[in-house]
Amino acid sequence: MCVVCGCANPTTTPAGHPHVAVDAKTGDLHYGAGAAHVSVPGMSQARAIRLEADVLGENNRIAAVNRAHFAAHGVTAYNLVSSPGSGKTTLLCATIDHLKRHAPALPLAVIEGDQQTSNDADRIRATGASAIQVNTGKGCHLDAQMVAEAFSRLHLHGLHQHAEHAHDRAHDHHHAESLLFIENVGNLVCPAMWDLGEAAKVAILSVTEGEDKPLKYPDMFAAARLMVLNKTDLLPHLDFDVPKCIEYARRVNPGIEVLLLSAKTGAGLDAWVEWLLHPQAA
Repeated sequence: MCVVCGCANPTTTPAGHPHVAVDAKTGDLHYGAGAAHVSVPGMSQARAIRLEADVLGENNRIAAVNRAHFAAHGVTAYNLVSSPGSGKTTLLCATIDHLKRHAPALPLAVIEGDQQTSNDADRIRATGASAIQVNTGKGCHLDAQMVAEAFSRLHLHGLHQHAEHAHDRAHDHHHAESLLFIENVGNLVCPAMWDLGEAAKVAILSVTEGEDKPLKYPDMFAAARLMVLNKTDLLPHLDFDVPKCIEYARRVNPGIEVLLLSAKTGAGLDAWVEWLLHPQAA
C-alpha cells in the first residue's frame, strides 16, 4: 500500500464520502475529484496534500543529488516506465546487444526494479552487462534513494569523475558518455510522479495493450519525453490503431516524441539507439 500514490483507495464507498464525484447519468465514481486528486480513508485532502509535499519534496531533493552525481560521472540515465509485460526487459537486452556491436566502448549498466525476484536482473547480467536488482517489497515504484543506493554499487559509479565539468554535463544532451537504464516497476500510475534524477522518462507501450492507454493513464504519458510503441511485429494480428494512439498521447503531452519498434525483430532499433545516444534537450 502506498498512501502517497493513492493505492489505498477503498473498494466500497461510504455514504456521503466527501472525496468522490458521482456521475449523475451513469453513476460512475471519480475518486480524484478532491484537491489532492486522491482519496485515502480517514485522511483529509489537506493532510494528503501535506504528506505528498513532504514525501515528494524529500525525494526530489535526493533526485537532484542523483542528477548532479550522474552528470559528474558522465552518465545519461533513462527511467523506463510501462505496464507489466510491455517488453521492457526484452527491449533492454536487444538494446545492450545492439550497443555491444555498434558502440562496444560505451559503458552502460541497468538498475532493475520489481517487487520480488531477480529474474530481470539475471536476464540483463546474461548479456554481460552490469545490473543491480532493487526489490521494493510492497512498494509500487522506485524512488530516488533506491536509485542512489543501487548506482553506488554499479561500475559506472567507479568511472573517473570530472567534478569541474559536472555543471556542463548536466546541460549537455548532445552525446551520452555512458548510459544508465532504470527499469521501473511495471505500473502506469505511481512511477509518474517520482523523479529519480533521470534525463528523461520513456513510456513503453506494447501494441497488445490498446491504443487508449495514454488517455487512461495521462499522468505517465504527460511525464514522459518519449513513447515507444513496442511489439510492432504483432500489428498484423491485432486491432491496434497506431495514429490514434499517437494522437491520444499528444493530447495529454503535445511535445511527446514517438518511436515504433520491435525488440524481437530489431525493426526500429537503430532509431531508438540513436535517440538514446543523442537525446534532445528537454
